[in-house]
Amino acid sequence: MILHVKVKSHSGEEKIEQISETEYIISVKEPAENNKANIKLINLLAKHLKIPYKKIRIKNPTSRNKIIEIKE
Repeated sequence: MILHVKVKSHSGEEKIEQISETEYIISVKEPAENNKANIKLINLLAKHLKIPYKKIRIKNPTSRNKIIEIKE
């Protein structure tokens, strides 16, 4: 499964907004440096989707608009 996620790093709160079946806007408190925001993004998505975090992979980790691959 492929998800399209817009990430808002260094936000005041952590939240997940589902725009459509495969599109999300996710806010994280961590800054977008040293991969901190990406790690938090993976953990939040895993918790939201109720899957192990190891099944989630970010295809374009440096972009704000990320393509997330979820392995079955």
